[in-house]
Amino acid sequence: MGAVNGDNSVIIPLRMQENGIVENKRNQSMSNQVANALFEAINDEYKARATYQYVIDTFGSIRPFINIVEAESRHIQALLPLFQKYGVPVPPDTWAQHMSQPESIMDACRAGVEAEIENTEMYDRLLKETQGYPDIQRVMRNLQRASAENHLPAFQRCLARFSRQHGWSGERRSGMRRQGGCGGRRYRGGRCR
Repeated sequence: MGAVNGDNSVIIPLRMQENGIVENKRNQSMSNQVANALFEAINDEYKARATYQYVIDTFGSIRPFINIVEAESRHIQALLPLFQKYGVPVPPDTWAQHMSQPESIMDACRAGVEAEIENTEMYDRLLKETQGYPDIQRVMRNLQRASAENHLPAFQRCLARFSRQHGWSGERRSGMRRQGGCGGRRYRGGRCR
C-alpha cells in the first residue's frame, strides 16, 4: 500500500534500484514518479466519487451529481488495469471518511467546478510525468477530456441554475463566468481543454 505525505503525495513501497527505476512484482520497470502518478490519479477519482456521493446522500438525487458519480466509478475502473499491468498495488478508497458537508446545493456545485478544474490541471501535470507510457497517457487523456468537456460544464450549469434560483448577485455570477473554470482560457466550441 502507499503512504500519503503531508503534501498529499503518495509514496509507494516498491523496490527502488540505484538508477531510480522501480522494480515491481511483475518485474516490469517503471519510475517511482510514474507509479506515484497512478496513485495520485486514482486517489483523485476516489475523492471525486466520494464527494459527489456525499452530496447525493445529503441533498438527494440531483443532477449532475447522480450522473457524474457514476462516471467517476468508470474512471476508477479505467485506471485499475494499469495498476494490474504494472504490478502496482491499488490503494484503498478511504475518501468517504473524509468528506465535509456542503452548506447548500449551490456550494456543492461550486465545489464540483473547482474539483473538475483541479482534476484537469492534475492530469496536465501527470501527463508530463508519464511520458514513455502511451497506455497510461491514453487513459489519463480520456479521463481529463471527460472532466473538462463533460463534468466541468455540467457543474458550471448547475452553479448557474442554483445561482438564479437563489438570487446570487450578478457581479459574483459574471465573475465566475469570466474565469469560466478554464482560468480564462476558452477553446473550440467554448469548452475548456
